Amino acid sequence: MTVEQTKTENGAAGTPQSQDGKRTYERSTIEFPYNDLDDAVGVAKTLHQNAGMSCTLDQLAAYLHVSMTGGAFNGRVSNAGTFRIAKRAGGAVTLTPLGLRIVDPTTEAEARAEAFLSVPLYGAIHEKYKGFTLPPPAAMEREMLALGVAAKQTDKARQAFMRSAKQAGFFIHGEDRLVRPSFSATPTTKPIEPQAGQWTDEKPGGSGGGKPPLDPLLRGLVDRLPAADTDWSRDDRIKWLQTAANIFDLIYKGDGGGIKIEPAMAHRSPRPE
Repeated sequence: MTVEQTKTENGAAGTPQSQDGKRTYERSTIEFPYNDLDDAVGVAKTLHQNAGMSCTLDQLAAYLHVSMTGGAFNGRVSNAGTFRIAKRAGGAVTLTPLGLRIVDPTTEAEARAEAFLSVPLYGAIHEKYKGFTLPPPAAMEREMLALGVAAKQTDKARQAFMRSAKQAGFFIHGEDRLVRPSFSATPTTKPIEPQAGQWTDEKPGGSGGGKPPLDPLLRGLVDRLPAADTDWSRDDRIKWLQTAANIFDLIYKGDGGGIKIEPAMAHRSPRPE
């Protein structure tokens, strides 16, 4: 049975019907979240507080105190993905570079604004009404319908949009217009000068002889290594190594998936004097 998308007289998407005349479920053709931005940020902060950068799905469900098999959990994980804050892959959830900025209090506000605009539906509305007054609720829902939101989902989409716009700071001048918040371009701290032998994003002398830049996810992972000569429990070491394996799946090509880090008896190498 094939499915055809019907059209109303004004050209908006109507109720899909099969060739035998039976109604089928209408799907949206543009990406948008059912939950708001605060919910996605909450998932990111919970993950970060309990596991750092990455954890398995069952771990995240435990951190959020919800069932991993429930629709609410899958919806929250999907919501964080829609805002480009976290990425789900290979049975794990990992914070993106934007997610790492959003859990940092010094960069959270600007990262929230970027996360809001990264949602295709929200970015399209912001681009169209930038500098203009937003339409009232009914007209806004018709606008969303024209952009690809299914007819039965426009109300939820509009409500999540309004909450998220406020949470991202776009309603600072009133809820009748979207104004992207401005942020100071001046860094709050002095950048750390790279030491000899460190990877940098620039190649020395422009000759192309430098090492390749380190991926932001790997940088964040290395930054979480404890200082030398400090206690580092076995469980925390395993968590760090498993996070590294999950990040490798995200940033490198090749069949390297399915790596699982487990404790094992091993002879300790003597420490150098």
